[in-house]
Amino acid sequence: MGRTDTRQGKKGGRIRRLFTWKKLLGTFFVGCLLAMGAFYVIYLMVPVPTANAQATMQSNVYKFSDGKVLARTGEINREIVGLEKIPRDVQDAFVAAENKTFYKDNGVDIKGTTRAAWNTITGKGKQGGSTITQQYVKNYYLSQDQTATRKLKEMVIALKVDQRMGKPEILAGYMNTSYYGRSAYGIQAAAQSYYGIDASKLNVAQGAYLASLLQAPNQYDWTSATPTGRKLVEERWNYTLDNMVEEGWLDASKRATLTFPVPQKAKAAPGMEGQTGYMVEAANQELMRQGIPEEDIKAGGWTITLNIDEKKQKALVKAVERQLEAKLDRKGDKKDATVQAGATSVDPKTGKVVAMYGGVGATEHWTSNATRRDYQPASTFKPIVLAAALDNGAETQDGRKIGLGTIYDGRSRRPVVGSDVPFAPENEDDRSYGPVTVQKATNSSINSVYAQMIVDVSPGNTKKTALALGMKDGADFGETPAMSLGTMGASTWDMAGVYATLDNHGVKVTPTIVKSAEHRDRKAEPVKSIGEQVISREAADTVTKAMTGVVRSGSGFRAAGDYAAAGKTGTSENNRSAWFVGYTPELVTAVGLFGEDAKGNQVTLTDTINPGRANGGRTPAQIWGDYTTAALGGGSDARFDLETDSSQDVVESAPTPSRSSEAPTSTPPPVTDSPDPTPPPTSTATTPPQPTDTVTTPPLPTRPTKPPETTDPTIEPPVFDQQPQQ
Repeated sequence: MGRTDTRQGKKGGRIRRLFTWKKLLGTFFVGCLLAMGAFYVIYLMVPVPTANAQATMQSNVYKFSDGKVLARTGEINREIVGLEKIPRDVQDAFVAAENKTFYKDNGVDIKGTTRAAWNTITGKGKQGGSTITQQYVKNYYLSQDQTATRKLKEMVIALKVDQRMGKPEILAGYMNTSYYGRSAYGIQAAAQSYYGIDASKLNVAQGAYLASLLQAPNQYDWTSATPTGRKLVEERWNYTLDNMVEEGWLDASKRATLTFPVPQKAKAAPGMEGQTGYMVEAANQELMRQGIPEEDIKAGGWTITLNIDEKKQKALVKAVERQLEAKLDRKGDKKDATVQAGATSVDPKTGKVVAMYGGVGATEHWTSNATRRDYQPASTFKPIVLAAALDNGAETQDGRKIGLGTIYDGRSRRPVVGSDVPFAPENEDDRSYGPVTVQKATNSSINSVYAQMIVDVSPGNTKKTALALGMKDGADFGETPAMSLGTMGASTWDMAGVYATLDNHGVKVTPTIVKSAEHRDRKAEPVKSIGEQVISREAADTVTKAMTGVVRSGSGFRAAGDYAAAGKTGTSENNRSAWFVGYTPELVTAVGLFGEDAKGNQVTLTDTINPGRANGGRTPAQIWGDYTTAALGGGSDARFDLETDSSQDVVESAPTPSRSSEAPTSTPPPVTDSPDPTPPPTSTATTPPQPTDTVTTPPLPTRPTKPPETTDPTIEPPVFDQQPQQ
């Protein structure tokens, strides 16, 4: 027994000698040194990586002119904002919620991180325990996986980031990269999603709620949370505010007045459906023309405010719905399905595109009918011919200065005189007019008169005027007499700009849809929308005067309303496009209908929206009048301030009955200014002026008489605006 005790005693003594407190302490210190050495090696070996792809992705935000959000684009709903745009008390709320020692620590919470890593390794659940700096590193540089390896990297990188970056920069990065639920990344997207305001407008209560969300974004979304979730987020909201008071960042008396800021219900992010996609694409194209590379736009981060007026935009869409879409059977009628509408509306004083219509919807018909240039503008080009003649002081073949009272031979198929290129255009329905004034030829869109006029001024001079006014050059812009009939390609955007320049007394107007475009790194230079005098005021104002006759007593009478208006109808070869482009002193709008089959081929509009030809004086003019009335609040007292040569004034005639298949069953008042006398000699392009045509035009009434009700099928317009079928 004694021997056994002796051996056990000796064994216990050896153990005590092996594990003395000195040896244990030494081992602990050696272990600490080794761990520190290992950590230092890791510190040296782990670099600060480049940002992960998702962290730098942003959406572009597109807004109406009043700042209301129109759309967001991009895979990630994020708009990075600088800390200077975030109220200081909101910044404090985030620090109070997540990391009260943020401004004092070195970027790492050793104890919290170690505990979180140990719990992860031992299977006790994935836990946080990170500082704001660590969370920023996780969001910006690493993945969201909670592994021990990722936690270690997070800690190392956080130490380096804290040394290299200032606390404000880290805080801004954290607030801009965090996920807030509702597909919102970053404080700006969150502010918009939860409260419908920019981050700069957040108050401290709202900021405390958004800061509280970060712990459990989906669980803490008040509008969809369970009773437990609501209780938890409200507790965290109170915890955040109490911490702010404790840190001296919020006055206790103010804290006592704060109530929980219930957020708005979640809304789906605006998409590209309807007219939105057309407007967004038009804005992007304008930015690219201003020198912003397409890849920069797609990278995101832009806040792009458009000139689009939301009320006018809605009015334009409703006008198209009422006057066109409600009358078509797109699904059941193949012909109806070929009708495409496009429109652009511009403020002539500023050049702002205040409304546009690109088609039935950008997700259904991507090509924008507002900006496409593959259809002919037809007779809406004739006012440009007149502008060129007036601005160049052109004369007829027998030496008479061209003005509104100048008499031309209006016979159909009359060969032009003075041109090396033969041309003898047919008037609509092959109608001959005999001697007519330029005013009458404009009202009734007489092809033979304008074909001769472009020869008198020369196609070359006319093209120069057209380009100066805003049309775009192209291979189809041939300098021949046929150009008088608008045989080149043009868009409603182009024609709105041309007519806006005429409305603006000859001062160049360039339509622009982008009001401002800002990125946190730079701004885009806005388009210079108002330019120089490109034609004389007298020439521009005289053309305006001529086109008021088109609306009052010509082919555009359906566009008349409780406002002063000038405009021109147009229908292209084979009835593939039909136009009305017109303006009031305050608003210019170009409306076009285009025939396009399912394969994208141009087809006729005949027997689609109405039996027979789809003239510019019908549906396009009706859309124009409907929209303009709504856009002007029912009407306007504004009048054109015109400076013209009074010696060229003429008496305007009442409409002439149409001889087309659309002839009215009730006869309009007879023609008074242009009877159909014996045709003049064919040896000259013009007829000597008749003194009886040189009289003063009656002044505009205080309020123009409203047009006949367009819903009456028995009333048809006198239409003389179409090129003959070729």
